[in-house]
Amino acid sequence: MAREAKKNQVPAVRRAQVRLPELLPFEDGELESEGDYDGLEFRDLDLVGQEGRGARFMDCGLYGVALDETRLSRVRVMDSVLEGVRGVGTNLAEASLRDVEIVDARLGGTQLHGAVLERVVVRGGKIDYLNLRRSKLTDVIFEGCVLVEPDFGDATLNRVEFRDCALRGVDLSGATLKDVDLRTVASLEIARGAERLRGAVIGVSQMLDLAPVFAGVMGVRVEGA
Repeated sequence: MAREAKKNQVPAVRRAQVRLPELLPFEDGELESEGDYDGLEFRDLDLVGQEGRGARFMDCGLYGVALDETRLSRVRVMDSVLEGVRGVGTNLAEASLRDVEIVDARLGGTQLHGAVLERVVVRGGKIDYLNLRRSKLTDVIFEGCVLVEPDFGDATLNRVEFRDCALRGVDLSGATLKDVDLRTVASLEIARGAERLRGAVIGVSQMLDLAPVFAGVMGVRVEGA
């Protein structure tokens, strides 16, 4: 019996533990493509529309930074904190995020397609139309945040937990899930790809919420008495 209980347990997500050193203020004004940023603090800066493709951020803190239309494709972010960042249309396509905390972000239309996220925590805030198509998420926690129409199409999610989140209009088309924990989701609405939930764990309340969706996937017609 104990062996069976252990088999049914959801593997724990390895949570990011970021401990920043004493940071120096970023004073260059403009980001640079392929730039190397180590141990810097970006506080209350306007980086709107700037170009930082392929840049590397290590042991950095970004606080209250504006990232509207900022171009950061293929950026590498390691052992860093992004707190209170905001912006629409931020381009992080094919980015690599490892041991990163994203706190109280206010973002819309963020492009993270083809990205790799490992040991990332997204806590609080609201992100609209997050594009994570063909991305790879490993040991990622979404905690107390609101995700509106997130797109996980053809993405791979391994040891991902959605804790006390509101998920609205989720697209899981073609996604592959393994050890994805949805048991404490505050609200769950799947627009597409419900059949891809194999590999996820849900609770009774989510099961009731998803019953009409599952019926639709199975071709079952539900009518009132």
